[in-house]
Amino acid sequence: MRSTRMTAIAAGVVIMVAGLSACNDKGSDGDKAGGSTGGSSSTGGSSTGGSDPAKDPASSPLDALNAAKTATEAKKSAKFDGTATAPASGKQKGGLDWHDGTQMTIEVSSPSGGGKSTKALYTKDAVYLNMGMPGGKPWIKSSYASMTKQPGADSMIKELLATANPSQPIEWMTAAQDLKVVGKEDVRGVQATHYSGTITLDVQGKHLSPAAQEALKKQLEKSKDKTEKLDIWIDSNNLLVKKQERFGSQNSAFFYTAYGDKVDLTPPPASQVTERPGS
Repeated sequence: MRSTRMTAIAAGVVIMVAGLSACNDKGSDGDKAGGSTGGSSSTGGSSTGGSDPAKDPASSPLDALNAAKTATEAKKSAKFDGTATAPASGKQKGGLDWHDGTQMTIEVSSPSGGGKSTKALYTKDAVYLNMGMPGGKPWIKSSYASMTKQPGADSMIKELLATANPSQPIEWMTAAQDLKVVGKEDVRGVQATHYSGTITLDVQGKHLSPAAQEALKKQLEKSKDKTEKLDIWIDSNNLLVKKQERFGSQNSAFFYTAYGDKVDLTPPPASQVTERPGS
């Protein structure tokens, strides 16, 4: 399994996950967070009454983040778009649904792709991949059951897919030891509170299976990068509207919109699908 922050390669396509190196658990002005157990900040850790953390995040950043996590998780779907660098640079857009497990549709356009885009659909049971090649059946289907038999990220792709839920980076931020509330900023015409912090990658693996955690541990032992810089923006409705991650030389920035809207997760017709052996 790769520990490259925001993406994973599965069946030859980029999957945009909000924290691939692992999963979850659990940014002006020097506000410090004490970690996943609550901790304290220079402006107060957990509020003891008084100000509304959603209206005044600096008064209690952890409370504000926990409220945003709950609100974002409750929406159950969202659209996203953004850009990422290595391992596959390019623009990405799609939709996420987490009503019953995490499902996703994504289209990736690479500058080196000659104008072609790669499309993928992640359903409850399988991955459908369309590389934009002409002729024949354009889609390749790989069941998660068959992928568990493959080495590397493919074997854990369904588990890793859960990290695409936009509530996850909010939860990770609560564990940042250098959590800062940067202040109010404009995000595509919406006023949002900007939080910034440094996240240790082992923290993000706490909700993965033991096998995935062990794979992550081995990757971290080989990597010189043990942390990532995370920035998130939360709007007045307590919803994540932007996420930016920097891990070594890799960068990504994604925007989230249309919370609660239906995401089309209809698989392509069988006449356009070739099943991967073992699927």
